[in-house]
Amino acid sequence: QVQLVESGGGLVQPGGSLRLSCAASGSIFSVYAMGWYRQAPGKERELVARITPASTTNYADSVKGRFAVSRDNAENTVYLQMNSLKPEDTAVYFCAALYYSGSYVPKYWGQGTQVTVSS
Repeated sequence: QVQLVESGGGLVQPGGSLRLSCAASGSIFSVYAMGWYRQAPGKERELVARITPASTTNYADSVKGRFAVSRDNAENTVYLQMNSLKPEDTAVYFCAALYYSGSYVPKYWGQGTQVTVSS
């Protein structure tokens, strides 16, 4: 069992930055790929960024060049650095521990943290 707790969300002006954190319980954090997802009102949840145990990263086209995912296995934490934020980045952001079964599938979810980009 892995428990995930996100933090770092808030209100930021367009062009600003935020850093989200996701702290994981359990000693097997390092074996999981980790993903950041977001869900805006009336929209489906979408993958924003993913980082494998070997720290290979993937990003949604909409955030490439602006967001960066990283992990600290010693601290059982994954981060999402978000720069040049846009109003369309407004959403609830979730982290997830992923397992691989032909593709990456979320196994555990955090409770989410709200990010609002507005002037």
